[in-house]
Amino acid sequence: MKKLSGGHIVVEVLEKEGVEKAFCVPGESYLGVIDGLYEHPKIELISTRHEGGASFMAEAYAKASGKVGVCMATRGPGATNLSIGLHTAMQDSTPLVALIGQVERPFKGKEAFQEVDFAAYFSHLCKWAVEIDTAERIPEIIHRAFYIARSGRPGPVAVSLPHDMLEDIVEYKEGVVSDYSSPEVSDETVEKVLEKLVRAKQPIIIAGGGVIAANAEEELAKFAGKVKVPVASAFRRFNVLSNDHPNYAGWLGFGSDPKLIDYIKGSDIILSVGTRFSQVTTQDYTLISDQTELIQVDISPDSIGKVYSAALGVVSDAKKFLQKCLVQTESAPDEYREQVVQACHEAYLAYSTPPAPSESTEFADLNAVMADIVAVVPKNSILTSDAGNFYGWIAKYFRFTNEKEYIGPTSGAMGYGLPAAIGAKAACPDKTVISFSGDGGFMMTMVELETAVRANLPVIAIVINNNMYGTIRAHQEKHFPSRVIATPLTNPDFAKVASQFGCKGETVRKNEEFLPAFKRALQSDKPFVIEVQTDPSIMSAAQAAK
Repeated sequence: MKKLSGGHIVVEVLEKEGVEKAFCVPGESYLGVIDGLYEHPKIELISTRHEGGASFMAEAYAKASGKVGVCMATRGPGATNLSIGLHTAMQDSTPLVALIGQVERPFKGKEAFQEVDFAAYFSHLCKWAVEIDTAERIPEIIHRAFYIARSGRPGPVAVSLPHDMLEDIVEYKEGVVSDYSSPEVSDETVEKVLEKLVRAKQPIIIAGGGVIAANAEEELAKFAGKVKVPVASAFRRFNVLSNDHPNYAGWLGFGSDPKLIDYIKGSDIILSVGTRFSQVTTQDYTLISDQTELIQVDISPDSIGKVYSAALGVVSDAKKFLQKCLVQTESAPDEYREQVVQACHEAYLAYSTPPAPSESTEFADLNAVMADIVAVVPKNSILTSDAGNFYGWIAKYFRFTNEKEYIGPTSGAMGYGLPAAIGAKAACPDKTVISFSGDGGFMMTMVELETAVRANLPVIAIVINNNMYGTIRAHQEKHFPSRVIATPLTNPDFAKVASQFGCKGETVRKNEEFLPAFKRALQSDKPFVIEVQTDPSIMSAAQAAK
């Protein structure tokens, strides 16, 4: 039996768990782990410029790859910087393991240099937060961390690694990669669900991240077609059903189609599959009326009834639930249901068609920009974004299909778009990856352009520049009119900044300039930044459509 340092044992466990990439800002408190990675070239360590960027990259990598994301940071400031991505992973149900250096064990409790009680600090941000006190327990605890991260409702796990523990030399006893079985619905419960759907006068399916996590999009498409029920996607979960599918009725979130909201509020039966009914999805918890009967399917029993009382709660993996439904469902002609489904889809198509662009010559029109993107974006693409008013144009006008995916934070984290694109490109190097950010969010993580260049990850970053924190300005002008403060911004020339990082960059000021720039970006072998200067007086896609 071989003897290894604690840091090298951590790496042995990562390799056994199948980790291929990890994201970090290096730190002295976990140099033992970094040293172990020197001898394990199968795991690529991507060093980033900020811990928030590292955690965003790991979170998006997990979404794009279907694997557990891994990020690392040093103690104190490094770990607290890392926490934004862990919060995102928690709200987005993303499997992620964060390895964090910690002060030496004899120094704990003395307010040592950069000391934080990580088990306490991360307890509400993560599924599990733990500190390893002895090197012998590293395999046991880290394997368990990966199991917890990916099982049930997935989420982040924080593992604290004391500096001196990583230097201890102990016998390495190989641990076990824990497999897990997902809960499965009974045949009797499926019968109850189907009976309720058959009787329903105005049913709808609301599908969320559990469908994507279970790779159940195909089953959902077949089931919706069989039972002739429209499907709405939860906030930022566009890919639960290809948006060109005849049963797709649209998305829920900011700026949803009022017709879809009215349809759902008037529904007598709602079948929810794999969604936690977030505040944004439910329009501030107003979406479902007391007269609606809710059937809630979720892999986590803790999610059922948490927001709305469920007439029937079903604890099941989304894929297993839909597979059983398909076996027990018989497709039968129903002209009325077919007309309802068609009307819902046609309403979505009408709502998601960009209007004619404005004739302004001073700024680029986002309606025109989105029309150009929709026209030429490759099928094999991933779009990422962070929070901001610009997101309204993506949600409203981009139709996500099986070949065009979306990765974005339901947590609403700013600064997510660019590092998420880098993480997604690391997971899927053969796909075109495009990030969307406002000028405020982009400036928060713009330094990661250097990471993209150094790691040879040619992403496209589209920066919508209106020289303000636009979302907050919109709320400010609504609630405190004529009292603007703190929201105006000034910005550098983003194209020139991009070139300084070793990227390519262009500035778009008019509608006709965007498409040629976008085509050049698609052909680029380097990261490419496109700054789109927009009218600061137009705050939303709804306003622009008038």
